[in-house]
Amino acid sequence: MIRFARCLVIGALAGMTLLGTGCGGRTRSWPGAPVVILSIDTLRSDRLAAYGNTTIETPAISALAKDSILFERAYSHYPLTLPSHVSMLTGLLPPEHGVRDNVGYPFAAERHPFLPRLLHEAGYRTGAAVSAFVLHGDTGLAKGFDFYEDSIQARKDTPLGGLQRKGEETLRLGLSWLDQGGQDRTFLFLHVYEPHTPYLPPEPFRSRYSHPYDGEVAYADTLVGRLVGALKQRKLYDRALLIVLSDHGEGLGDHGEEEHGIFLYRESLQVPLLVKLPGGSRGGERVSMPAQLADVMPTVLASVGVDVPAGLAGRPLTGLGPNDAGRGVYSETFYPRLHMGWSDLASLIGDRFQYIDAPDPELYDLLADSAQKNNVLSTEKRAFVTLRQQLHPLRKPLAKPSEVDPETQAKLAALGYAGAPVLFAEGPLPDPKAQIGALADLKEATRLMGLDRFHDAVPLLRRMVERNPRMQDAWDKLSIALVRAGRRTEAVEVYQKALENSGGSPWIALSLAALLAELGRYQEARAHAELALTSSPAKARQQLAEIAMLAEDFSEAQRQATELTRTQPEKVESWVVLARILARQGKLAEARSAFTQAETRQQKETLPPPTGYFLVRGDVEAREGRLEEAVRSFEEEIRANPDRLDAFSRLALVLVEAGQPDQAVATLRRMVDQNGGSPAAYASAVETLQVLGDRQSAARLLAYARGLYPDDPQLKKLGAG
Repeated sequence: MIRFARCLVIGALAGMTLLGTGCGGRTRSWPGAPVVILSIDTLRSDRLAAYGNTTIETPAISALAKDSILFERAYSHYPLTLPSHVSMLTGLLPPEHGVRDNVGYPFAAERHPFLPRLLHEAGYRTGAAVSAFVLHGDTGLAKGFDFYEDSIQARKDTPLGGLQRKGEETLRLGLSWLDQGGQDRTFLFLHVYEPHTPYLPPEPFRSRYSHPYDGEVAYADTLVGRLVGALKQRKLYDRALLIVLSDHGEGLGDHGEEEHGIFLYRESLQVPLLVKLPGGSRGGERVSMPAQLADVMPTVLASVGVDVPAGLAGRPLTGLGPNDAGRGVYSETFYPRLHMGWSDLASLIGDRFQYIDAPDPELYDLLADSAQKNNVLSTEKRAFVTLRQQLHPLRKPLAKPSEVDPETQAKLAALGYAGAPVLFAEGPLPDPKAQIGALADLKEATRLMGLDRFHDAVPLLRRMVERNPRMQDAWDKLSIALVRAGRRTEAVEVYQKALENSGGSPWIALSLAALLAELGRYQEARAHAELALTSSPAKARQQLAEIAMLAEDFSEAQRQATELTRTQPEKVESWVVLARILARQGKLAEARSAFTQAETRQQKETLPPPTGYFLVRGDVEAREGRLEEAVRSFEEEIRANPDRLDAFSRLALVLVEAGQPDQAVATLRRMVDQNGGSPAAYASAVETLQVLGDRQSAARLLAYARGLYPDDPQLKKLGAG
């Protein structure tokens, strides 16, 4: 494994040469130049050949480095995706822009200098395409862009980090938008999620590398190559300002953390940063002095001749000089506090030392100890005092997530939840490095869940929350494991605890709302879905429409769906939801009209249709008497989304109508099998048999399902006749 030491030696020599030539202060602008930023999520700089790695093939980034200024010691301000990207696009530190976690802290774009808005005011077209749900437009990021492509499907019982799409799809969408306008005064922001977990590199990279993270790094390099090739094909590459970077790194076990968010060591903070100026100006230069992601926004503005706002933490990278050598890079993480119940951390990285402010503080000599194994705080008192004094004024207290959204706080109180999350209890919190071993059970539980061994994962997760009731991530996984294990009543209680702990996480609220709706507790489901209306209005309205439809309150369902089409008319999902509700009411002409709107928009997409698209098409076809077409549509929905129980149910009904009862029964068996024999699948099969009039089969299946899940409330409520 390549380590940072070699990179630092190379960087120190190159940086000395660069400073000796007097590069500091050499700024130049190219007014109106196209701007493209590619953010590669979770990419450690020491995994790239351009940074000294000899084990992973990354030829595209190496080729780009020859045309770029490469910053050998660039650092993130936060080892999480959303806060880091906000710093990247505002030039501000997290305490300044207020986004302190991936959820619960929306970005107020109108209150801060924001790169896409400033470029738009300077006459630029501004577009973005992102690959992870955590960067969805409702976070506030979309407000500055003319075009913001974030159509990543939210799926129940899926952790937030698992909601993503392939980088190649995101590139295709972004480049498609790029082709729709002029080439000059265009800003395109692209975000790809490889190599973020789950590490699933395609072949040949899966077989080529022993660690799947390295395989995804190699795959991400091919995306860089595709982007560069596309820009060259469009005659844009030479004229463009192209920046390739990452938002944070990955632990990979170096200090006991496998992923990121908890610690502030260099494996989580040090990222690649390449700036290709128009015309290849200064191509091949390497800069060793510390750089930071907050420098990206002022670098773009200065490079294209737009005034840089005053008061930013960042400054143009093209003007770095000897006077900047002593500035410190601030980083923080509240992830251990908000998700684990441990202490938050802050860090300041100088030219030589890194100070980490923790219950047990740490100081590392980055030049002598790049792996950060030796805490030199006791022997380097002067550096410790200096960095601690510089760090102190940068830290700001954390607002409670509920304080960010007073309306949600009031709704939580009305539902009987505590007004403040337990994460803000009084008293000192444990140091994360003293607790990191406790994550072994979480890692094992995650592995078991990946193997569909949900029953086996439950006791491990129960043990974790009993030991540490503040560990939000364990509560989240426990709720998912219980649902998938068929223990839905227990899952409701766990979701409620997780929601209270989080102070009203919209993602947890929507997951709980979906579960309550499945159990027929529609009033509670509606109240929980409404908790997400402020922070995630589109997702909340979709859930509210679904709840109203299950409750057979079709006027309310139609009202919510109509509001979706009004606020997000460009989204295929909006029209799919409305068409489904109209079809359920027998308003066939209106349903066909709404679905035509969905089809028109889908034809312009390069992504697969959203969940429910083929289900609605099949429903309309079935009601129009086009049974063979309906069967094909329902099968397409099942192939794309095997957890859509209503697609199986509708298919079975249509097969009976088409004179194929045996195929209908086989479809219901397939529904149960493909959904792991869940109680919800059994309940849907029983209800479908009852609708078909096969009361004897329904009774036998219900008795069998109750034997498997004697405490499931939905199965208890079902009658055999």
